[in-house]
Amino acid sequence: MNILVDIGHPAHVHLMKYAIKELQAHGHTVTVTTKDIPIVRHLLDHYGIQYIVLGHKGKSLHSKMLRQILFDLKLWRIAVANHIDVATGTSMTIPIVSRFCRMKSVNMDDDDDDVQPLSVKYSHPFSNARLTPAALKEHRRSKHAVFYNGTHELAYLHPNRFAPDPAALQHANITTGERFFILRLVAFNAYHDTGENGISPENQRRLIELLKPHGRILITSEKPLTSEFEPYRLPVPPEEIHSLMAYSSLFLGDSQTMTSEAAVLGVPALKCNTFAGRLSVPNMLEQRYGLCYAYLPSQFDEMYHHIEQLLARNPDELKKEWQAKRKRMLNEMIDPTEFFVNFIEHYESLS
Repeated sequence: MNILVDIGHPAHVHLMKYAIKELQAHGHTVTVTTKDIPIVRHLLDHYGIQYIVLGHKGKSLHSKMLRQILFDLKLWRIAVANHIDVATGTSMTIPIVSRFCRMKSVNMDDDDDDVQPLSVKYSHPFSNARLTPAALKEHRRSKHAVFYNGTHELAYLHPNRFAPDPAALQHANITTGERFFILRLVAFNAYHDTGENGISPENQRRLIELLKPHGRILITSEKPLTSEFEPYRLPVPPEEIHSLMAYSSLFLGDSQTMTSEAAVLGVPALKCNTFAGRLSVPNMLEQRYGLCYAYLPSQFDEMYHHIEQLLARNPDELKKEWQAKRKRMLNEMIDPTEFFVNFIEHYESLS
């Protein structure tokens, strides 16, 4: 079978990397495409995944829309030239292109319809199938949704796929057992981030002052760091972030994906942004398993006091409690990569 995987974000490299390798091991030909995003290309190179670059992403909403048309045309040419049978990934491009050639589209989608209106209008209707976490059942209008008990993050952080590498601690100059915290700051420049925001610079300072007496602080940021925050920059390559996260004592930030990653690794995770309470998958991890917590920017003081309470806890007892929550979650979830591969390989049964 000829399979195409389209990558649009660093998290999607992780989402698909094991499925790509397994599909190739099963004898399928896999073509990988991506936008010209440095960190995405770095990760693909690191994992030994060959790829085709479609071009640069636009910066403004208008330029993003114009570039999307170019991406559609380029992907269509690749699909035709490589006789693609089925394409998969998270992009809007795949379902649109599948209407104009022989390939079928199997999209991975873990976002609520309300926060991705363009995808719902211009992409969802053209999908053959959208593989979707069951947490979204009440918030997914697409008739093509196929639900599974899992999350995108478990596709690469399930124990079947991932074990933290202690070498990441050495690379970050952290000793075994040392208490440290990860702070993630995002840029909010995606099309669905228009009008959204997270932790203000003032509140970033408050978090650092709160955490400093309790352990080391490591900041990973999509935005350039100011000189006052530069000493806290995370000193490891992006492929080591999940190992470092697994050993951390606390995760804080305004990132959707990394909050969920920390949660499924059994690390207490607190998020502060305007998406709080609006996304089904993080809500499930919070409300059903108590693995993470979400606060609006206007609720920062509440988040601050919650962090104080967690810092006052015995670190070993806190870790034990969160690992027990994680074990319960894993007992009720599947290995999503295994599900993805099996579904893609049986694409002929799609209606």
